[in-house]
Amino acid sequence: MPSPVPAYAPDAAGRLAALSDVTASDRALRRFLHGLPGVDAVGLEARAAGLGTRSIKTTAKAYAIDLAISMIDLTTLEGADTPGKVRALCAKGIQPDPTDRTTPKVAAICVYPDMVATAKEALGDSGIHVASVATAFPAGRTALPVKLADTADAVAAGADEIDMVIDRGAFLSGRYLEVFEEIRAVKQACVRADKSVAHLKVIFENGELATYDNIRRCSWLAMLAGADFIKTSTGKVAVNATPPNTLLMLEAVRDFRATVGVQVGVKPAGGIRTSKDAIKYLVMVNETLGDDWLSPDWFRFGASSLLNDLLMQRQKLSTGRYSGPDYVTVD
Repeated sequence: MPSPVPAYAPDAAGRLAALSDVTASDRALRRFLHGLPGVDAVGLEARAAGLGTRSIKTTAKAYAIDLAISMIDLTTLEGADTPGKVRALCAKGIQPDPTDRTTPKVAAICVYPDMVATAKEALGDSGIHVASVATAFPAGRTALPVKLADTADAVAAGADEIDMVIDRGAFLSGRYLEVFEEIRAVKQACVRADKSVAHLKVIFENGELATYDNIRRCSWLAMLAGADFIKTSTGKVAVNATPPNTLLMLEAVRDFRATVGVQVGVKPAGGIRTSKDAIKYLVMVNETLGDDWLSPDWFRFGASSLLNDLLMQRQKLSTGRYSGPDYVTVD
């Protein structure tokens, strides 16, 4: 994709100056976002389908399974969540397979803000991050001060990462600067009193954005606003992560780094339940972005049930036997 804006100066001041030009007004931001190349839907879907046919075997498959485990944001986002359930999930994240201590730990435990302190205590010095949804997840239908208070509460409780939802109504109405400024405000709310900062993941809810062009525009909008990660979905609607919409976001972060010099992570979430699915996504990352993004620092899976299937496939590779779901804990 050709660079949609001039190349930025190598120094931070030059980059910020160029970004401020793009986001100086709603009109300028609209001109920029609608100036991005249109998405070739047929080509995008064909490429995603083609990458999904790659065959990964033996040692490469074992490596991919362990990598996928290490990239999971192990998630519980239910109204019936309890401290006991969160502590049990944290224990599973630290040691996913108690029978095999070589199993990698997950990247993060993702919970509602009121469960952050419980998760933080349970995880201790394990190195696993605590992620928290915020900004009136999953709909995002509340006033900005409430969203900022929601974020600040989670950060104060110890959240290492914040998963915010954008105002899809504002975006679909073309109020791009409003969405941009809201992301910037939430980003500022991620700064603690000691100046340490929680990473910000920005959730689009691709199933509600409706078109590939909107997903590309939303990707650039969020990255310009300072997103550390861009995330497909909440997992709470009919259409969540799909190979085509995730591939489109991977291409967006690739082009953003090439243009701006800033690397941003990607998190597909919702509907990724099997090892086969996860490996397809890892192939897409490798083929589109290369080794730079093949790390939990830059790619995550938002999942609750995926870990169990990865563990079963891992056991099969190591023992030659398929253990079945009764041999892994129920999340």
